[in-house]
Amino acid sequence: MALWKQLALALAVVAAAVAGWAYWMPGAATFLGRLGVPTRAAAPGPEGGQGGFGGLGGPTVVAGAPVREGRANSRVSAIGDGRALRSVAVKPLDSGRLVAVEVEAGAMVAPGDVIARLDSDIEEIALERARLVEADAEATYARVERLRRNGAATDVQESEARLGLERARLERRDAAVALDRRAILAPIGGIVGLLPLQVGAQVGTTDEIATIEDRSSVLVEFRVPERVVGLLDVGAPVAATPLARPDLVLEGRVTALDNRIDATSRTLLVQAALPNDDDRLRSGMAFSIDIRLRGDPYPEVDALAVQWDGDGAFVWVGRDGRATRVPVRVVQRSGQTALVAAAFLPGDRVVTDGVQRLREGGELRFLGDPDPTPARDTPASAGSGG
Repeated sequence: MALWKQLALALAVVAAAVAGWAYWMPGAATFLGRLGVPTRAAAPGPEGGQGGFGGLGGPTVVAGAPVREGRANSRVSAIGDGRALRSVAVKPLDSGRLVAVEVEAGAMVAPGDVIARLDSDIEEIALERARLVEADAEATYARVERLRRNGAATDVQESEARLGLERARLERRDAAVALDRRAILAPIGGIVGLLPLQVGAQVGTTDEIATIEDRSSVLVEFRVPERVVGLLDVGAPVAATPLARPDLVLEGRVTALDNRIDATSRTLLVQAALPNDDDRLRSGMAFSIDIRLRGDPYPEVDALAVQWDGDGAFVWVGRDGRATRVPVRVVQRSGQTALVAAAFLPGDRVVTDGVQRLREGGELRFLGDPDPTPARDTPASAGSGG
């Protein structure tokens, strides 16, 4: 074969390879255009249109969708410690000897139930004496009152008898209160913990008789970074997993937020409540907390519309019938959609199918839009005049 024929064949192969690369690779037409290589070779497209280089036969037909608004999902994870909804350490109001324990560890008690009793002999005697004094004062006052009506007693004597009766009544009430304080009552309803003291022990007002916990729900306290302040509100859902039970996922709600950021850790203290109807949870358990927050709004596009080249990510949009390359920054991918940061204009439609056949400024038409190209007469219709 002659040398000039070999050169011509080689050039044809190279030209075909460049054309195929420019046809199928996203951004290739733009790259060739920067090098000064013409890229307007016609290539048949769908529905009678031309290929991605916007040939002479008409615009490239593509599929697209309008830009939607979505919100980024921000996920926050933390480790928190659990405690009962209410917990009270029960201590006696007076000192004395423990003579009875009325409950067992693990028992359910109601508010006002007697947990234990202290020796009360002295208090019982004092109450009886106060009752006798009260009865004597009542009789004295009744006698003076009769004499006063008959004129045999003065107003001063009546007043002194009345004051004596009131003092006796107060002493009787004081003795009754002292006796009542010898019984140690449950201040709240809940479950009694282990009882550290035994009958016969001498106890004081600082000794703990029992601990009562209302763990119908468990409160978990944890810290979140300050960047989520303003995104997290009371009532927000949380998912909690006990570190000792990784198979157990509990759904709870945020119940309280602290009123200040910790200046050292730059975190906010948060409290959440977890249901505990089956009494599986205990105070002191550690929990892994997961919170999904509804973040800032971003444009949402089809994930397949996002293309990449040497300059980064971009999408094709149709503006005034022309393809426009819009640079984007992918914020978040979720399934078949992507949230991006980009300078979209109102009414922009993003190309989702056919991106390989587009070039900057090339004509395009979206599927479903009317074809602006006028119909051309076929040879048959041209010869059937008149």
